[in-house]
Amino acid sequence: MGAPMARNLVRAGYDLTAYNRTRKKAEELAQEGIRLASSAAEAAAGADAVFTMLSDDQALAAVVFGPEGIAAALKPGAIHVSSSTISTSFARKLAEEHGKRGQVLVSAPVFGRPEAAEQRKLIVIPAGDSHALEKLRPVWDAIGRRTIVIGSEPWQANAVKLCGNFMIASMLESFGESFAVMRKFGIDPHLFLETMNELFGSPVYRNYGTLVADQKFDPPGFALPLGLKDIRQVIDAAEEAGAPMPFAAIVRNHLVSALANGQEKLDWSSIALVSARAAGLPAQAKQPV
Repeated sequence: MGAPMARNLVRAGYDLTAYNRTRKKAEELAQEGIRLASSAAEAAAGADAVFTMLSDDQALAAVVFGPEGIAAALKPGAIHVSSSTISTSFARKLAEEHGKRGQVLVSAPVFGRPEAAEQRKLIVIPAGDSHALEKLRPVWDAIGRRTIVIGSEPWQANAVKLCGNFMIASMLESFGESFAVMRKFGIDPHLFLETMNELFGSPVYRNYGTLVADQKFDPPGFALPLGLKDIRQVIDAAEEAGAPMPFAAIVRNHLVSALANGQEKLDWSSIALVSARAAGLPAQAKQPV
């Protein structure tokens, strides 16, 4: 996700320095005029804003607070834009630690898969200091199709992101169960998907529904272990808020089942295979003639 976002920022005229913990993954960015740094600290030094897009709390903590981390290098008044899907509790800690250094945290998770990032079709959901949000609006215009400001506290954006991912996971579970019924009845899942696309008119239904109908889970656009991480975090956030999420527990259990059945390298839409197995269907179901 970070690479296409960086490319779009450069194309919009921004001066960029990039760092990736696996340098080889960043080398292609150098061909587009992006300087490569040897550490997160080097990338952040002197910057007005630094974007991070990492897999989880632990990865972000290492990049921000490690010995060659962002926090030590970022100048006072500079903005850390965290686009990672992280827990609400870690977002609070991040804001507190940056505040101690006179730095500003803005949480700005995005909705959209890598292809949406390439096409500048991300939905950006920032939250944080109003002055920082206003400064950053042109930046978000360069990477996404719409920006929806969530609130004044950074962690609020992370709560929206987690609940949004729960909605997507719930849809994937629904597709998995429904497609299993279709296949058992000898009905082409693509016809069911076509009907649902007419009913809901949602690109999310269309895109994810096609992945499930085609059983195209590899290569992953969003790996299944990351989906499980997000569902665990939304359950934790719901418990903190005192709001039960019983269906989230079902989705979590099915994601755990998927991992137990060797799906760790597949897209999280492969949760549909859990319902297929429960219905006695093969992984690659034959389509009706």
